[in-house]
Parts: sequence; structure tokens; C-alpha cells
Amino acid sequence: MDRADFVQRFGGVFEHSPFIAERAYDAGMIAEPLTALDVHDAMAMMFRTSSQEERLGVLRAHPDLAGKLAIAGELTEDSKREQAGAGLDRLSADEHARFTELNTNYVEKFGFPFIIAVKGLSRDDILAAFETRISNSREQEFDTACQQVEKIARLRLESLLPETH
Repeated sequence: MDRADFVQRFGGVFEHSPFIAERAYDAGMIAEPLTALDVHDAMAMMFRTSSQEERLGVLRAHPDLAGKLAIAGELTEDSKREQAGAGLDRLSADEHARFTELNTNYVEKFGFPFIIAVKGLSRDDILAAFETRISNSREQEFDTACQQVEKIARLRLESLLPETH
């Protein structure tokens, strides 16, 4: 697979941040046969060795959960599928108001949206994590958000590159 094809296929694994895929490819870390684990390891390494400002940009590229982009139908296909899987596309008015309040408070405190790998979680699980994590320090939450970004990327890669046995 050449660089252009690789970036086209995997550039969105880290939300709106194709530079991660470009760097992994350019570093010679991508080899056939592609597996979710190998591609994730390479891309996660590039994410971790990015500058703090670049990682912050990746965090800021993520949409708010059940936020404006979701309402306007402007989420990426991955984000739309992930949020719908957790029921975030079917919130009551009260639940939506709570998510909006938490999103606003979180972004004001940390400077980036709340990020959590929602696969396998319910709305209640996500709200509980939101309410717990909002009391973290900025450093703790930056680290947690980066870990969640890597987990989201791994889950996306697993759907793109199902392991064959």
C-alpha cells in the first residue's frame, strides 16, 4: 500500500488528524500485512511523540458528545456511529441539557472536549465518567483524554482491519 492509499484509508483514525498516519508511514513503521495491532502501535507512537500542542490539536478535533455537530448532522461517520451506539443520538431533553452543561463546563475548564471511547458504554456510564473526570486536574485530564483518543483509534482500526485467523 502506498503512502497516499494508507493516509486515505487510515488518516481519520485519529479524528481529523491525518498527520499521525503520514508520520507512521514516513517513519517506515507500516508493513504488510496490515494488522490493527501493528498499525495502532505505529500510529500511537507517532501520537505520543507529537508535541503537546499537536496532541492538544487532536483532542480539540473531537466533537462534543451529543453536541452541536451531532444535532446538525455534521459528525464524521465514525463519530456518528460511535455516539449512536451509546444511545447519544436518542437523548431526552433533560439528558441533552445535562450533556450540554457538562460539555460547556468541561471545555471551559480544560480547553478541549470531553473524550471517551463510548463503545460498550451506556449514556449513564458516560455521564458518570463525565461527572467524575471534570474534577481532575488539567494534567490528569489531558493524559486521560490522550489515552481515550488512542483507545478510539484502536477500536476504529479493529473495524477497518479485522484480524483474520
